[in-house]
Amino acid sequence: MDRAILGSGICVEDSNELARMGRWPMRGRNLRGELDAFLAGVEGELIGFRRDLHMNPELAFAEYRTTQRVAARLGAAGLVPSVLPRGTGLICEVGSGDGPTVALRADIDALPVPDEKDVPYSSTVPGVCHACGHDVHTTILLGAGLFLARQAEAGLLPGRVRLLFQPAEELPGGALEVMAAGGLSGVDRIFGLHCDPRVDVGKVGLKTGPITSACDRVTVRVSGPGGHTARPHLTADLVFALAKILTELPAALSRRVDPRSSLSLVWGRVEAGSAANAIPDDGVAEGTVRCLDEEAWHAAPDMIKALLESVAGAYGVEAHMDYVRGVPPVVNEEISVQMLIEAAEGALGEGASVPTQQSLGGEDFGWYLESVPGAFARLGTRTPGEAHAGDIHQGTFDVDENCIGAGVRFMVATALTALWEGQRPAAGEPPVLLNLDN
Repeated sequence: MDRAILGSGICVEDSNELARMGRWPMRGRNLRGELDAFLAGVEGELIGFRRDLHMNPELAFAEYRTTQRVAARLGAAGLVPSVLPRGTGLICEVGSGDGPTVALRADIDALPVPDEKDVPYSSTVPGVCHACGHDVHTTILLGAGLFLARQAEAGLLPGRVRLLFQPAEELPGGALEVMAAGGLSGVDRIFGLHCDPRVDVGKVGLKTGPITSACDRVTVRVSGPGGHTARPHLTADLVFALAKILTELPAALSRRVDPRSSLSLVWGRVEAGSAANAIPDDGVAEGTVRCLDEEAWHAAPDMIKALLESVAGAYGVEAHMDYVRGVPPVVNEEISVQMLIEAAEGALGEGASVPTQQSLGGEDFGWYLESVPGAFARLGTRTPGEAHAGDIHQGTFDVDENCIGAGVRFMVATALTALWEGQRPAAGEPPVLLNLDN
């Protein structure tokens, strides 16, 4: 049998043989050419759509205008989006085939960060901007949905693609809202992406296993009788005790967990007292707990609570901890990552998939992967050859808008590759791939 080498080097049978076996999804069609034609017609509209979102950013669970703009465009394409119960975010099913259901997710909220860019599409909302690229994610998923709707209308989807336009990733909490609304019901795999200004446009950063960290929030409140700074021995020296908590908790954690888990407690806010000569009766510290390892993440709250009580007790102050779970680490499933590699290489060209490292940043896509297999990718947004691009969560952040077309291609190829995953000859073998050129 003839063999063909596609993308990352995986061998698949000759397309004619696959066609005879009924496993070649796009026989007689040029998917890449269809994407070229589609984007030639809508890429300008998509860029305009992204710029409109960028000019009108909305914070977590306040994305009403964004939701309506997306819903209206999907509705104009003949789709039937369903807005989430809070009124922000939506779910939209594409296709009606009996095959698998694949979910594609984009987050839609902005950040409370002033826009510092001098561009015609800078934010018109004071103190708020799309500094994390969610306007780009939303636009890419919209574009992919419009193309897939055409495929479904032509009877070319062997299953369903569920578009998840998720609110409140930055809060976080939006992923749980989507799940509570049935967003993962019947889903076989889920995929998402995020802008990465360290990666060139046309490239996609991929990694098997953990790709982000867990991220929680901790608040420590301490209290004591207060007193005069001349007589700390007659009271509980609350500021001194709080300082010990700030330094001893992170230090002790580093000796209580496997260093490979990279469990870290970093304080971001501390407040106590109002006069130089008065020992206060209360104080507060707030920080974040980040962790690369899921087991250590689950153990962290009890461990930190025990250490806090030990340190506080030694200095005679009362301590109370509020520990708010944020997000688990995003752990990419191996088979799903292989699908992303093949989608990137097929849609964007050989060498489009590049390795990436695990980040200490948090991402609530991890909640989805606690329920169904899937993977998360980093989409290149940097102009090739540019020495330095601004980082996310900064008011100067922007993208090379060519990433929108690249993202649409990649997400379409991902959905179609995953829909045909069930056509593999046997468990453990690589997925049958799309012949993008045919």
